[in-house]
Amino acid sequence: MKTIHTKILVILFAVAALSSCEDDSAITVMNDSAETGPAQLSISNLVLQKESEDETALTIDFLEPDFGYNAGSIGYQLLFDLEVGDFSAPEIVDGGSEYSVSLTHAELNSIALNLGAEPGTETSLKVMIETVLSTDSSLYSEPSALTLTPYASILDLSSIWGLVGSATVNGWDGPDMPFYKTETTDEFVAYVTLVDGAIKIRANNDWTVNYGDNESDGTLDSGGNDILVTAGTYRILFNASTLSYSIVSYSWGIVGSATTNGWDGPDMPLTYDSYSDQWRAIVKLSAGEIKIRANNDWVTNYGDVELDGILDTEENNNISVSSGNYIVTVNFNDLTYSLEPLDNIWGLVGSAYNNWGETPDAQFTRDWSTENDIWVLDSVTLLEGDFKIRANNDWAISYGDAEPDGILDTSENNNISVVAGTYTITLDFSNPSNPTYTIE
Repeated sequence: MKTIHTKILVILFAVAALSSCEDDSAITVMNDSAETGPAQLSISNLVLQKESEDETALTIDFLEPDFGYNAGSIGYQLLFDLEVGDFSAPEIVDGGSEYSVSLTHAELNSIALNLGAEPGTETSLKVMIETVLSTDSSLYSEPSALTLTPYASILDLSSIWGLVGSATVNGWDGPDMPFYKTETTDEFVAYVTLVDGAIKIRANNDWTVNYGDNESDGTLDSGGNDILVTAGTYRILFNASTLSYSIVSYSWGIVGSATTNGWDGPDMPLTYDSYSDQWRAIVKLSAGEIKIRANNDWVTNYGDVELDGILDTEENNNISVSSGNYIVTVNFNDLTYSLEPLDNIWGLVGSAYNNWGETPDAQFTRDWSTENDIWVLDSVTLLEGDFKIRANNDWAISYGDAEPDGILDTSENNNISVVAGTYTITLDFSNPSNPTYTIE
């Protein structure tokens, strides 16, 4: 944290003034009692509400410091930390120039969760005003106390049910491919890509409660026969009360001149995010146009003729995009969508995977269960050898681990060595100056 000693500043300003003025009366001396706070909070104890996430929850006012001279351009920041913290790694909010900042329920909730607060639990924080005088000099107010109860920012649609079998990625031993809760009581859904083989539905990754289909009639039977399937991408619905089920071909993707495969496809796939009940993709697009369609086919397709973030089926509704990386998010419950620009898409490159870039890197995807900048590469098969983490299939930004200590670095001779096997690798860029990784 930047520090400043007011008396030293007084001397420095006095010396600067003496060097430029012959008349002692022109010397400007800093007011050594200048301060910006403490912060004045409109409320000190607040239970945050998800249904009010866009409404103002808290207003923070602070004083304009009286330096005794025209200080010129000065910046202000609000620093948030846990009550037990020392502001060494605070959550920072731009203070603007009006000496008053209003924060919504969603903004405060993000601050609290990023500091480690638990949803539904009352958490004691403190707020400090930082007056930024220069790149290495700041004044700090005394901290003010704030108590927040955050809410869970993600959905929990998990269930006890799973899909197991030779047609699934993990075979008959599991772990099973998950079923998620739906709006209908006792109805569950799984979005899965299967190979030719057989499946069953079971509870808790265990055979105590399992279902097959003896008659192949769409009704599950306890301990029943395996259900045969062919390779494809499916939506599987089943009702735990009536034991009815259905398996239908089902996928969503991005098609268009801006995509890798153009208007003919195959489409860039969207994957289901159960933490928000939306569909997402992390993609690199060229300058051009896109649409969203189902099952790599034109029977069901969407564009946006008004370019208002709401999908429609009108003619001439292609969505124009600029070249770049994007997080594409689609909510098929209300047909809203967003294209969020993204600086970097992280990938794994090396002798352990693609002979240092002969083929595209193994692409990480964002961990949608958290608001932090965390990326996961799940179940990647590596050869014995070395690898690095790099951005955008390019060497402009790359990381290894010279120590190795789990901290990514850009030093020389920092390849990460592995033995042959299947791994899950997690990157944490929540602190961009100190990114970390785990490999399991």
